[in-house]
Amino acid sequence: SLVGGGGGDHSPLCGGRAAVRRPASALVVGPGAGASAVAAALHGRPEYGLRPVGLADTAPATEADGGALPLLATHEDIRRAVIQNSVGHAVFTRPPEADERTASLVRLFQDHGCRLWLADPAGTARITGMRVAHPTDQLWGYAVQPLLPRPARPLERWAKRGIDTALALVALLAAAPVMGACALAVRIWDGPGVIFRQERVGLYGRPFTLLKFRTLRADEHEAATRWTVAGDRGMSPVGSFLRKSSLDELPQLWNVVRGDMALVGPRPERPFFVAKFSTVHPGYEARHRMPVGITGLAQINGLRGDTSIEDRARFDNHYIDTWSLWQDLWILARTAASFFRFRLGGS
Repeated sequence: SLVGGGGGDHSPLCGGRAAVRRPASALVVGPGAGASAVAAALHGRPEYGLRPVGLADTAPATEADGGALPLLATHEDIRRAVIQNSVGHAVFTRPPEADERTASLVRLFQDHGCRLWLADPAGTARITGMRVAHPTDQLWGYAVQPLLPRPARPLERWAKRGIDTALALVALLAAAPVMGACALAVRIWDGPGVIFRQERVGLYGRPFTLLKFRTLRADEHEAATRWTVAGDRGMSPVGSFLRKSSLDELPQLWNVVRGDMALVGPRPERPFFVAKFSTVHPGYEARHRMPVGITGLAQINGLRGDTSIEDRARFDNHYIDTWSLWQDLWILARTAASFFRFRLGGS
């Protein structure tokens, strides 16, 4: 077995005697006394080959007691500890999807090549969003399971990228007359500078330059730290129409061709608001596990403009957790249907 079986015969959690001589750095992730107990067990039993270097608490600070270990309360503290200590293992004390904050840490650890484990102090954990890599065993009496994320399905991900690129190129050609008319209207009504460029946050938090038709007048601009909606006083009738109809998003088809975005995915936001929303809504940062998109599950459910950020994050994470090519095609069909309804309704 990976970990100790019984009768005091323990094999290292990481495998091999070398792991006992040079234990790997690990973070214990979880709330309260349960996480502290697992950390203490690892610290006192070097035969498992893990050396706890910190406790990433997922509960209010008043409930935590890291003991001799550093207590890591924020996402940035945890990221810094992973880098500084070359952490190779993350030991969760309850399922990663148990709450939004815990779930958001999974991507951080995966991005840094960490192996994920579940050491359940109560022995009652049920895992739905992750799959068990090996049968349940024990770590000094605690039920433990090596975890892997749901299969990455690389072929489907490559297929998504290929379909996105092909559809975006076809859409660019088909929409060329409409885009030309939009550009001309913006130029005549609002002056020079037809294309608006702004930094947005994409996959894994990487910035990119998003393209849109400009919807504010030449003497106005969409600030990086000001929340703007379709009723702004600086918006002309042309700009208002472009936003309400989503025609201002058409240049983002080129973002899709370049690989900055996908056709379907969480909508990208400005860095200032990503930082702000990630602090207020723990599940918001987890949206960046997937390429950002022109449309998404949140948008076809009416969550556009000045709507609930918490609701958007919940829909976005549900889309990622249940992603499939068929779901993408369904969302694209719903988006197209809503666009044609807008045109026929004349609103």
